[in-house]
Amino acid sequence: MKLEFCKMHGIGNDYIYFNCLEQELENPSDVAIKLSHRNFGIGGDGIVMICSSSVADAKMRMFNLDGSEGKMCGNAIRCVGKYLFDNGLIQKDTISIETLSGIKYLDLTTENGKVIGVKVDMGAPILVPAEIPVKLDEIINQPLNIDGNTYFVTCVSMGNPHAVVYVDDVENIDIEQIGPKFEHNSIFPEQVNTEFVQCLPDGTFKMRVWERGSGETLACGTGACAVAVAGVLNGKAKKDEDIIIHLIGGDLTIKYTAETVFMSGGATKVFDGVVEL
Repeated sequence: MKLEFCKMHGIGNDYIYFNCLEQELENPSDVAIKLSHRNFGIGGDGIVMICSSSVADAKMRMFNLDGSEGKMCGNAIRCVGKYLFDNGLIQKDTISIETLSGIKYLDLTTENGKVIGVKVDMGAPILVPAEIPVKLDEIINQPLNIDGNTYFVTCVSMGNPHAVVYVDDVENIDIEQIGPKFEHNSIFPEQVNTEFVQCLPDGTFKMRVWERGSGETLACGTGACAVAVAGVLNGKAKKDEDIIIHLIGGDLTIKYTAETVFMSGGATKVFDGVVEL
C-alpha cells in the first residue's frame, strides 16, 4: 500500500500527516511506531490523521511515536489548520477541528494564499484533581518526592495531563533521567507530560518538556498552555495578558482568560512524500 503524507512541524514538534479524507490508513498505532523512527522510518514525534467529522470542519487523530493515541496536541492542530487551508480543502479564516478533548476553533493568519500563523482556542483548563487526573487533593505547588528529592508540581489538564515544575536552570537538568520518573509516577494514573520551567527576569518563561509516550520534544503546545496557566495560579503571570513561552523549537504566545486559553504560533510544511507500507 502506498500512502501520501506531508511532513510538518509546529516550532520543531514534527509529525507525519495523512490526509484521511482521501485515503484510508489502517493500524495507525503500528504505523506511528514504524514511521516515527528517525533512523528506520520517516522520523517524527508521531503521526496525525486528518479525517472527516460530522460535528466540525475536520477531525484530528494523533498517535505518539510509541503508538499510543493522544487526546490533543496544540502544535499538531495548528498544522492541521494550515494543511486544510493551503490544500484548498477549507477556504475560510476560522475553522473547527474535532479532537478527543473536544472541538477546537482556529483563527488562521494568511499571506499570499498560505497560512503563516494560527491562533487556537484551547478551551478552559481542567483544574479538578480527579479530572486531570492526579491523585492529589490540591493541584497548585504540591510536593512530590522523586528519588529522595522534593519537587513542587502544579497540575493542569489541557485535554491531557501536565505537571509543571519550576527549576533554577532548565538547560542543565537531566531530563532523560528524571522525565520518565515523573511520567510513570503512581500519582498520575494516565501518566503525565512534565514541563520543567525557568522564570526569566523579563517575565517570560523558558521550558523543556518530557512528553508521555514520546520523551523530550522540541515543543509542546498544550504544555506551553499548562505553563501559562500554572504561572497565573502561582502568581508568576497575569490573566488576560500575553505570556511568552520559550521552547527549544521556538516561542509560543499564550493568553489565559476567564473563559479559555488561547495559543498562538506558527505552522510549517517541510515536504510531501509517498511511503509504501
